Amino acid sequence: MKGVVLAGGLGTRLGALTSVTNKHLFPVYNQPMIYYPIQTLVNAGIHNIMIVTGGNSAGDFLRLLGNGKTFGLNHLNYTYQEGEGGIAEALSLVEHFAADDPVCVILGDNILEKNIRNAVDAYERQRHGAKILLKKVSDPRRFGVPELVGDRVVHIEEKPKVPKSQYAVVGVYMYDAAVYDIIRTLKPSARGELEISDVNNAYIERGAMTWEELDGWWSDAGTFESLLRASNLVAQTADKLESFDGAKISANV
Repeated sequence: MKGVVLAGGLGTRLGALTSVTNKHLFPVYNQPMIYYPIQTLVNAGIHNIMIVTGGNSAGDFLRLLGNGKTFGLNHLNYTYQEGEGGIAEALSLVEHFAADDPVCVILGDNILEKNIRNAVDAYERQRHGAKILLKKVSDPRRFGVPELVGDRVVHIEEKPKVPKSQYAVVGVYMYDAAVYDIIRTLKPSARGELEISDVNNAYIERGAMTWEELDGWWSDAGTFESLLRASNLVAQTADKLESFDGAKISANV
């Protein structure tokens, strides 16, 4: 399985801060935001990784990350997303990199406490289709929200005014090579973007979607409030880790 970190977009919800740099280079507690999703993939046993970035700060990712030595990697791959066409459009840019292999995709502003290795292993045994991770949240209206019937996801609605469950779709997705054909059929939403929820719904309609509930805390970091929350959660976790064994401070290690 190959890994993809989506770190493009304009980050407009963070206002003037993103007029000078990409939000994924912002600090979350003691590390750049982009470190956390990369480490999540590495901890899950995924070492062939592509970073999708964009905007005027794309070169800063190469200066910061290089070939991934900080994460024990020998190589990192990069590609560039022009403008802000949505998560699904960004994912379409990695088709040549994936080369028919399944991919584990993580949004660059998602910070997870625990290792997702079990979910990745389960998807590799699944061998086709898609898998998503869900988490109960206090305000699901900010996210893609699944409608559940028994233990099945029957539909996902993007940022609903009236959510049909208390779950949010975490920004970690696993797909087989059919995802690129699905993306080619999509039409832009009212926001002018290719929505990842439409990709997931296509898999649901095919009966090829599974899900697991995420263990541990999760936060995006795409707004001022969630950026602060993510930093505080990492700091609290770091303090707990230090009190036990003085281990290196990082989420999901």
